[in-house]
Amino acid sequence: MSLTLARLAAVIESRKPENGGDPATSYVAKLFTKGDDAILKKIGEEATETVLAAKDARVSGDSAKVLYECADLWFHSMVMLASFGLSPQQVLDELARREGLSGLEEKASRKDE
Repeated sequence: MSLTLARLAAVIESRKPENGGDPATSYVAKLFTKGDDAILKKIGEEATETVLAAKDARVSGDSAKVLYECADLWFHSMVMLASFGLSPQQVLDELARREGLSGLEEKASRKDE
């Protein structure tokens, strides 16, 4: 796993209230305290902002905002993963499992859809 992702995941874990994170001084601790709805709302907002930035970049030719918004989306997704006791490494492992599979084959193999 990327050292950056590993370090960020460790910081996010440390911000959980049960690990001493203080909602008065930490944005992440505040999100954890507010619960799933707040975390998921932020992911929705960041996903929308990422889509809008990508659409704007196609017109302007400047993709800097796409990168910025995608970083926000990844960050908030990592907060969500941590709230479920999951890690970025588990996502990378899942992507590795899918490597070499056709997207259509992978989707067809899912039992819950």
